[in-house]
Amino acid sequence: MTTTKELLSSSFLQRSFAIPSTSSVLLNRSDHNKLCFSPSFAPLTQRSSSFKVKKLVRHPVKAVISEKMVVSPVAAVEPPVKFKVRASVTVKRKMKKDLKESIFNHFDAFTDKIGRNIALELVSNELEPRTKKPKISNKAVLKDWFEKKNVKADRVVYTAEFIVDSSFGTPGAILITNKHQMEFYLDSIVIEGFASGPVHFPCNSWVQSTKDHPNKRVFFSNKPYLPFETPPGLKALRDLELRELRGDGTGERKLTDRVYDYATYNDLGNPDKGVDYVRPILGGDAMPYPRRCRTGRPPSDSDMRAESRVEDPLPVYVPRDEAFEEEKQEMLIAGAKKALLHIIVPSLVASFAPESRDFKGFHDIDNLFKEGLRLQQSLQDHLFKKLPLVGQLPQSGQAMLLYDTPDILSKDKFAWLRDDEFARQALAGINPVNIECLKVFPPVSKLDPAIYGPPESAIKEEHIIGHLHGMSVQQALEEKKLFMLDFHDTYLPFIDRINTQDGRKAYATRTIFYQTPLGTLKPIAIELSLPPATHNCKRAKRVFTPPIDATTTWLWQLAKAHVCSNDAGVHQLVNHWLRTHACVEPFILGAHRQLSVMHPIFKLLKPHMRYTLEINAMARQILINAGGVIESGFTPGSCCMEISAAFYRDHWRFDQEALPADLIRRGMAVEDPSQPHGLKLLVKDYPYANDGLLLWTAIQKWVQSYVDRYYPNQAAVQTDTELQSWYAESVHVGHADKRHASWWPKLTSPDELASFLTTLIWLVSAQHAALNFGQYPLGGYIPNRPPLVRRLVPVEGDPEFDHFRSEPHRFFLSAMPSLTQATQFMTVIDTLSTHSTDEEYIGERRHPYTWTGDEEIVERFHEFATEIKRIEREIDRRNSDPTLRNRCGAGVLPYELMAPSSGPGITCKGVPNSVSI
Repeated sequence: MTTTKELLSSSFLQRSFAIPSTSSVLLNRSDHNKLCFSPSFAPLTQRSSSFKVKKLVRHPVKAVISEKMVVSPVAAVEPPVKFKVRASVTVKRKMKKDLKESIFNHFDAFTDKIGRNIALELVSNELEPRTKKPKISNKAVLKDWFEKKNVKADRVVYTAEFIVDSSFGTPGAILITNKHQMEFYLDSIVIEGFASGPVHFPCNSWVQSTKDHPNKRVFFSNKPYLPFETPPGLKALRDLELRELRGDGTGERKLTDRVYDYATYNDLGNPDKGVDYVRPILGGDAMPYPRRCRTGRPPSDSDMRAESRVEDPLPVYVPRDEAFEEEKQEMLIAGAKKALLHIIVPSLVASFAPESRDFKGFHDIDNLFKEGLRLQQSLQDHLFKKLPLVGQLPQSGQAMLLYDTPDILSKDKFAWLRDDEFARQALAGINPVNIECLKVFPPVSKLDPAIYGPPESAIKEEHIIGHLHGMSVQQALEEKKLFMLDFHDTYLPFIDRINTQDGRKAYATRTIFYQTPLGTLKPIAIELSLPPATHNCKRAKRVFTPPIDATTTWLWQLAKAHVCSNDAGVHQLVNHWLRTHACVEPFILGAHRQLSVMHPIFKLLKPHMRYTLEINAMARQILINAGGVIESGFTPGSCCMEISAAFYRDHWRFDQEALPADLIRRGMAVEDPSQPHGLKLLVKDYPYANDGLLLWTAIQKWVQSYVDRYYPNQAAVQTDTELQSWYAESVHVGHADKRHASWWPKLTSPDELASFLTTLIWLVSAQHAALNFGQYPLGGYIPNRPPLVRRLVPVEGDPEFDHFRSEPHRFFLSAMPSLTQATQFMTVIDTLSTHSTDEEYIGERRHPYTWTGDEEIVERFHEFATEIKRIEREIDRRNSDPTLRNRCGAGVLPYELMAPSSGPGITCKGVPNSVSI
């Protein structure tokens, strides 16, 4: 007599032959169509409705089954067996709570005992055979919430127990109902007790109370599924979750919402405050720009097209899970307290002591780092009475305010004065992405000559021939020895508007560099341009060359200051804000709206989207808004965001944001298959490019292997509905003003997809780090890199030229930002340059072994992490190589902005996964 066990074994063998497992799907995606449509692999439910075992059994199985069993197989089947499974639920607690939160937490702990609790339900991958609806377990209550209410740990583990039967299958989702008054942060869930082993659910999300959001929250397991692979029991939930994240595009968003949607930048101005605070809307035909996260706030009273403002410290809406976590908030709060003193006190000093508004000597700036801001006793006593916060500071015999010493002063206090350091920072500073190879001499503008005058530069051969080591200009061009920083066309259309603003003066600048035989650059000519006031106006274009006496030395320093001011503006408004913040936001919004968290591409991108929407919202609130920090601290003033928008309209192209493409576009590299990265750099010691190519290649290899795992051919990419919807929406809605551009990648093959994703990850990780975390270390000493200049370069014969000649250092300092402007700027870039304690760096992930259920991908990721560590060691080696003069030498700072890891604080190193500050 054949036993029931043998029958069940034969049934299992039949199913294992008939239905491919999840792992086999991952390993054999190229056979997807063959498996789905081959009769021998059709699921049992699609076979003949009459149960005839002989038709189903393959020959190896037939030998196991007796004739008696074939006659009556059903009689031996036992009913499903019920068994217990356990959920371990990790909740992350807030370590610091305000009074309201503390009261509600205690209230929740007590009401949890009477049924106002947190309940979980398991959802199977399979459907109920009879109803064709998902299999859902009984509800299980989270245990011991009351008993653990006073636990002080950062993370607390709770448990829940379920009773399921053997026909339930594997859980693929969990439904959670939160009947507490307060939201809670769900870190992860692990389900144990199933024969298949533990099932992991990385959650990392806030779960709202049913009083705020009545619907149950759904969390999916870590198994990645392309849309066509979604288990039947999860399909409806996958679609429902995406619909909830998209919202309906109406209404004002609540801070507890999780809705991702698009809007134009119609919230930068505040017309209700007056005409001085009116700003154009960015986004649309009039002024193209990427889209930002929609808040749905009502329009302002004065202009129905402008969204009403929410002013700091009130929060701006971002989807709840995009908000900063507690560690990040603590860092910003500490920075805000520091900023309050560093901004308010200098302002009060300037108001009570007008003679202190400007720096009188370089020692005044140095003292900010040595002694802090010292006040006269009478003035300090006055401040103690007027401002209680100041009363908490040390008394007059001690430093009242002390600023951290920027790195630029750490190795050579006078490095900023040297021409070689000025040139070195174009290759290894905080804006190393504007230097380009000079291809035509003299340089030529692309602006309309009818408006802006002759397009040719005023720099002539006689200006530079003496600095070319015996080469002719043509020979230097042909041998690619001449390079340029060209801000002429970016600034010239705005110069008149900038120079009519109080306390702001600017030129449109060009700087030409020569590459010496040692591989370093030296500046050999600077051109300062103004729009021509009259035809053939001689003052419209002035050329400065390296100095030959005391007077020309100071004129040269002023010319370099104007170049640095141009550079600082383009760095902040274009390369930093536009290219790494604003232009990636639409892709983040689209990913949450169109890619399920189960989608393998979403799992790849998740750490690279962290905090970006929140930091961009804060930027709109206090940095790039009308009268904000950027307008106050940078020369263009109220023109700042229009300069950013003009660059987006005229120059931004996603296909040129990849590092190799950008280097080739700027003429800094040529294709060379014999080189490790396929490129030959024209300046061999170009620290940004050299280190960047290490990270670019590592990211590219990791992403390509990831994409190849899930997309074996072009059809797999083209038929992925979620992937194509994400890309189409990000382009056609998120970048609507450029949606018809022909240069957008097509995304029709695995290689195109890998290239696109590599560029996206590069931008938010290494590129952003290179442009951000050196701001205070290199820009905190204002004379090295003035963000704002207040005086034009004097012309001999003008009254102020006599003032310049008699006291050149005072004239120079009077052109720098004032005490208040400088300290406010220093305070802001101090915060922007700071790593928080919860930073996640490239090569790191939360839940490093369970972020995906694909074990092979986990192994490949750890190979990527190992390569990142190797790169870090290589960067350390390069910074100790004396032959690399742009990163190693007497008084030369090492280039560490691409070194992958860092501790917290201002370190001038570290590459976070995302645009997190």
